Amino acid sequence: MPRLPVPDVLLRTLGRQLGGPSGPLGSLVALIMNKGNGPAITAAVDALELTGSEEVADIGFGGGLGLGLLLDQTRDGGRVHGVEPSLDMVKRAHKAHHEEVAAGRLELHEAGMESLPIADGALDGWISVNTVYFVEDLHPAFVELRRVLAPAGRGVLGIADPEWMAQQAITTYNFTVRPVGDVVSALTAAGLSVEQRTLTGSRPYHLLVCRPEVIPEVTRE
Repeated sequence: MPRLPVPDVLLRTLGRQLGGPSGPLGSLVALIMNKGNGPAITAAVDALELTGSEEVADIGFGGGLGLGLLLDQTRDGGRVHGVEPSLDMVKRAHKAHHEEVAAGRLELHEAGMESLPIADGALDGWISVNTVYFVEDLHPAFVELRRVLAPAGRGVLGIADPEWMAQQAITTYNFTVRPVGDVVSALTAAGLSVEQRTLTGSRPYHLLVCRPEVIPEVTRE
């Protein structure tokens, strides 16, 4: 039996929610995001290779799965920041992790990637999974990702394969799907070196492991 087409109004609503879950539907979308993005988020956290005492962030944490994984991986004196533009998701994460917030192990911020409320060089690592589809201008956002990384820090940006994304009806609504090369070029222009890793599975997925470029000192004669 052929599948019935999904109504445009439903796709439009879901596309908007995926960019910032909110309201009564937001809680359901958060659960969907946690389940669908679970393998990619887990792989991104693993790629940070944390030892337990780092200060790290999940930027655009959505349903909050990454926050829990990072908290588990930083139990030896580490600290986690959660940055998310959706106030409803910030409130949801605060409720889910109220003990960690009270203890100072988790700090939650309502903000977008282009204006991170984190000090220069404060982070040993960050992850940001399936977020750049909802960022209009990559350069200022990626400059911020570079700014908050410590000199020896590492960031992991996760993006689904653009060819697969282009086949999904929902990406017509509220998504900007870019070639992987364009995303890598934007990261490089912001001062980050990039190692591209591809995950195999039901669909290709890309982890862009970023490190701050070392700016050579200018010797004055």
